[in-house]
Amino acid sequence: MIDRATVDRILDAANIVDVVSDFVTLKRAGANLKGLCPFHDDRTPSFMVSPSKNICKCFACGEGGTPVHFIMKHEQLSYPDALRYLAKKYHIEIKEREQTDEEKAEQSERESLFVVNEWANEWFQKQMNDTVDGRAVGLAYFRQRGFRDDLIKKFQLGFCPDKYDAQWQAAKAEGYNEDYILKTGLCIRNEQGKTYDRFRNRVIFPIHTISGKVVGFGGRVLDSRTKGVSIKYQNSPESVIYSKKRELYGLFFAKKAIVKEDLCYLVEGYTDVMAMHQQGVENVVASSGTALTHEQIRLIHRFTENITVIYDGDAAGIKASQRGIDMLLAEGMTVRLLLLPDGDDPDSFARKHTATEYQQYLAEHQVDFIRFKTDLLLNEAKGDPIKLSRLVNNIVDSLAVIPDEITRTFYIKETSQMLSIEERIITTAVAKVRAKMREERRNERPTPGFARPQQTSSASVTQDGLTSSQPVDSFATRQGGEEAGALPGATPERPTPNPSRNGGEQAGAEMANENESLPLRGDLEGSFLPRGDLEGSFPFGRGGSAPEEEKIVLTEALLVQMLIRHGEKVMCDVEDEETGEARPLKVAEFISFSLDQDSLHLHHPLHQRILQETLEHLNEEGFQCTRYFENHPDNDVATLSISLAHDPEALSKVHSKGLTIPPEEERLAELVPRLMTDYKLAIVKKTINGLRRQLGDPAIKADKEHFKQLMQEFMTTTRSLQELSKECGDRVIS
Repeated sequence: MIDRATVDRILDAANIVDVVSDFVTLKRAGANLKGLCPFHDDRTPSFMVSPSKNICKCFACGEGGTPVHFIMKHEQLSYPDALRYLAKKYHIEIKEREQTDEEKAEQSERESLFVVNEWANEWFQKQMNDTVDGRAVGLAYFRQRGFRDDLIKKFQLGFCPDKYDAQWQAAKAEGYNEDYILKTGLCIRNEQGKTYDRFRNRVIFPIHTISGKVVGFGGRVLDSRTKGVSIKYQNSPESVIYSKKRELYGLFFAKKAIVKEDLCYLVEGYTDVMAMHQQGVENVVASSGTALTHEQIRLIHRFTENITVIYDGDAAGIKASQRGIDMLLAEGMTVRLLLLPDGDDPDSFARKHTATEYQQYLAEHQVDFIRFKTDLLLNEAKGDPIKLSRLVNNIVDSLAVIPDEITRTFYIKETSQMLSIEERIITTAVAKVRAKMREERRNERPTPGFARPQQTSSASVTQDGLTSSQPVDSFATRQGGEEAGALPGATPERPTPNPSRNGGEQAGAEMANENESLPLRGDLEGSFLPRGDLEGSFPFGRGGSAPEEEKIVLTEALLVQMLIRHGEKVMCDVEDEETGEARPLKVAEFISFSLDQDSLHLHHPLHQRILQETLEHLNEEGFQCTRYFENHPDNDVATLSISLAHDPEALSKVHSKGLTIPPEEERLAELVPRLMTDYKLAIVKKTINGLRRQLGDPAIKADKEHFKQLMQEFMTTTRSLQELSKECGDRVIS
């Protein structure tokens, strides 16, 4: 376990821009930075990073948080491991106590597989560099291919000896779990129960994630043994941590160069990547022999919009890869292509030229995809009208997937000139294809009326008084009113809206409603705060028409917001009942005491948990509610806390001219009690309405004793309402 002091040092050091920039290319957007979201298919930058608040948020999918939670989500790490990741990044030494057996048992399978792979990576390297056979066979192979020793070390290349189960026995001897060894795919168990090494007698290429963790391996048979071998490369199988379609070989080593050059070269194999590095071209990745996938394209797109695909002279391979070009275009990439001389791939071409000649060839022979594709297909058609017609349709299909209208128009003009076809004809053909694509997308969309919920949870109070989990920034669920879990007042004709945005497109029927919890504009636009804040009049308990259930949700959210912002701060001084001396009263203490006074509790479990944990840590030295809950190990608590912790946009200069508004912190003695009164008022009003419904029930009226009891309760509750309303300045209308 990591001690509190070390955790604080890590949190102090972790800079959100620094952390996110390792994975996403950020561009300045006013006071913030923005980039493509790494957590969903993002074609236009919707991922915002706030340096001043040290948080990030995607306004399309809702993901985000502090540096710790970004790493947890992106790298699929536990809270402690995310802290260790950041500690390593910022060179902070961690002194941990030994874990208990129970804590060890809680380590996830994913983390265990990473540990096994890290061991295997070191083992492969030691086998190649520290054994006679490894140096004579594995290391000699790489040197024979012309790779320098520094490059071999950089890419962490290795060798697996030609023995049946050498790695299996070594892993067991080190104490690694047999089940995890098999799940990584390092070893295979046959039907007879015998276990053998997957990569025996192969040179090893470790495959790294974007952050440098080893997720799998590629093993190549040595040249002397490739005769008669149909599969030269053996890759790790799909596992909890490795999916071939989601990884790009060399991206970990290329990402900084890609950002610097604003360009990524795409090649096919491991050695192609290494050969280009050796020639001084480091902004290169490989699809590792697989067809290009959307996941791989999005990885590249996070660092640059420009990609150059390098082909060798294999015409069949070029033709087969045309689908990949269309996928790149559809993702909004600027695509150029480069054809190497016949018989050469990036590796063999590198061995024939100096670094200067190599780089010069790359710079001079790139062409845009239209010219490349047209030249290739025209040569194939050779004047055949039918083939020429197919050529035009093929190019039209590529033009149609380009999302940017200006870029698409430019390419249509260029295509018409190259093919000597009227621009109008190509434009019409492209429009037809795009119309067909839109129709297909419409058919694939969910049934209208379903709004996509956000990640952050809050409470929605149902008619029976129970709480259910709902988004703080959206009380909407499904179309169909209360039976579907929506708030009272939401009907099939007027579904409750979802304020999330994704490029202006909504999956469900969404509409504005002044009683909704709407996002406020701020440093990170779209935070989960309800409309109105503690500086102004409350949107509840003032004779408004919003349902009592929603008022309770809103007031409770604001109460928790005050707790997260100021829970540890002194609100005022009170007289100690035992000593008679004045003592400071903190915000969390007042909220807890006020709730206990009327036997109340916060409705939503997360809210109640935040209050309870605040009270537990309140007297610890240096405890700060905002810092503690924003970096909470429970992502639900952290996400909710981040959404509530930050101020909305300040008043404009026009509206604030001549006004002096005291900071919220200076008004705690006024704001917190007023907020608590409003919360109680909302609960009392809900109770009164419930009693009114019961008193109007004929069956209850027939039971005189029960009716009398309810009537007495109604009168008592009404008096409470009158007292609370006077505090709020309300006029009660019976």
